[in-house]
Amino acid sequence: MASSTKFSFILFFAFSLFLQGTLGEVICEDLPTNVCSFSIASSGKRCLLENYATKDGKVEYQCRTSEVVVERMAEYIETDQCVSACGVDRSSVGISSDSLLEPQFTAKLCCPNCYQNCPNIVDLYFNLAAGEGVFLPDLCERHRSSPHRAMLELLSSGAAPGPVTSASPASSSDFSAEAPAPSFF
Repeated sequence: MASSTKFSFILFFAFSLFLQGTLGEVICEDLPTNVCSFSIASSGKRCLLENYATKDGKVEYQCRTSEVVVERMAEYIETDQCVSACGVDRSSVGISSDSLLEPQFTAKLCCPNCYQNCPNIVDLYFNLAAGEGVFLPDLCERHRSSPHRAMLELLSSGAAPGPVTSASPASSSDFSAEAPAPSFF
């Protein structure tokens, strides 16, 4: 009898894990650190990877929920194919528009494998570029025709890193009136 009850409990537990995985919510704090970056919680907020020092001085990583809301996506964990195609790194802490100044990164972000197939990553960099006064579709078009000129134009547009301001972080919707989203949305 005890064996039957134990087996039933194990079966129930296994089934509940399966059901939670299929019907459960994506909660950033519950994600493993190797899939945290470029994921979106069920709430529609982006997940971000943070590091902290432990009491013994070691650096640990944790996944947290940011305040940045993605309007058209929720419960999304970016694929390894998109991470590779777009040239992003899940293990980096924080994100910056500075990467748009790197020709190799911009080439990967603007390539069709990334730009047409990875709307989550493109949306993120679209908003970062818009925050710097740059329209990502135009930057990608200039990069395709003349990569060096695109970088010079980006630098001369004032999008180069400048002093830090106290402005609050932008959400995906903050730039919708200024510039339309990429055409695949």
